[in-house]
Amino acid sequence: MLEFMDYVLTAFHAQSRWNRDNSYASLTATAANLLDFPVPNGIRLHVSALSSANFASSYTLGSRGVVDGSLSYLYTSLGLSIPSRSSALHLGNLVQGYRHLAALQQPENLRLNEILRNGKKEERRDALLYGRLYLPTSSLEALYLRRISATRLLRLACVSDGTLPNGGSILAVLQNDFGKYSTEYLYSTDSSLIGARGLYNFGYDPRSPDKPSGRTPAHPWDHQGGRLSAGAEAYFSPMNKSGGISTGLRFTTLPIHTGFPYTMTLTINPLMGNLSSSYAVKAGPNLAFCSRFDFNVYSYESDVMIGMELWQRQQPSTEVSWANALLRSDWKRAEADPNGVLKARVDNHGKVGLLWECRVKELLVSLGAGFDLKKRERMLGNVGVEPASDPPDAIIFGAYSLQGSRKQIVAECGYNLASK
Repeated sequence: MLEFMDYVLTAFHAQSRWNRDNSYASLTATAANLLDFPVPNGIRLHVSALSSANFASSYTLGSRGVVDGSLSYLYTSLGLSIPSRSSALHLGNLVQGYRHLAALQQPENLRLNEILRNGKKEERRDALLYGRLYLPTSSLEALYLRRISATRLLRLACVSDGTLPNGGSILAVLQNDFGKYSTEYLYSTDSSLIGARGLYNFGYDPRSPDKPSGRTPAHPWDHQGGRLSAGAEAYFSPMNKSGGISTGLRFTTLPIHTGFPYTMTLTINPLMGNLSSSYAVKAGPNLAFCSRFDFNVYSYESDVMIGMELWQRQQPSTEVSWANALLRSDWKRAEADPNGVLKARVDNHGKVGLLWECRVKELLVSLGAGFDLKKRERMLGNVGVEPASDPPDAIIFGAYSLQGSRKQIVAECGYNLASK
């Protein structure tokens, strides 16, 4: 499940109307959600609170051989409208799975809410500030987000650690989203790294008044029921005199597609010789599959991984079932709220990962395990569980708690058998 601060950050992007999917960094997000999910491990305690719509805090205490912890605080000028109880929170908003992409929108329709200042209308430039201190290492990380305009976002990420060169680093990213295409420019003080990313969407132009379903295809790649995107990134460090480049393609279906939703991606790193392709399909309302193939043209090494996610939903009551039976077959029926989701993956090296995330009354629990089938004497790699309790007026997810006026301690425990 999403961590506490990641959940708040997602809510900030949604309410400020920023499209995170229209970026080259999110090109393979669906495959990563289905195949690269983390398995709980270690023992941790989290105390998190959303004391107001603009302020959040979180405290962590853990033990993985050495007792450690962290203190984190977050402030945003945009009041976040987040549900106040875990029972009212949709589990699909916390579990990252198959990602459905929405249709592109015109930049003019993405204008922020206007405010009156000195009798003049101005666009709101919402900001978010986040800081986290790790103990006992005294490492500090910070994040600053600023909506400069309706199509531009500034992101500053900072890390302070005595073990890093020069005691830390700063990463600045300027993102531009124009609907039809997006660009990103970044600079890092670590080795003076500079880079750029770009993503271009073929087919429908959101700046055009024509709707995607009311026009004829302009070329063979102009799919009305899907979107083909191409992107690339390049970076260079003048201090190390080294750089890198990658390019990728993605085709995904849109909500107007009448068949099964699916997503295909292909990424290539020419300098390292790496090629990666993935295919994900939403086989049903509660089932999704994904496969990924990695190949290196220099070493001829390859990796194959397959995964799936299966959702469990609440059984409708007798009254609801009777009402659904009266609906016409062509009418859309509302999906029942999910109770849990099972994720599984296996690769060609015999490594298996399982994760079960569910809702138990007022609790949200994550239970996972990892196996290595090629090590028969030590097949079970790690096991973890993340239980959470739910007081009134609080949101609990994974091992994190969002609250109104009170704080709640939740626990996450796991055991790493591979170290024994």
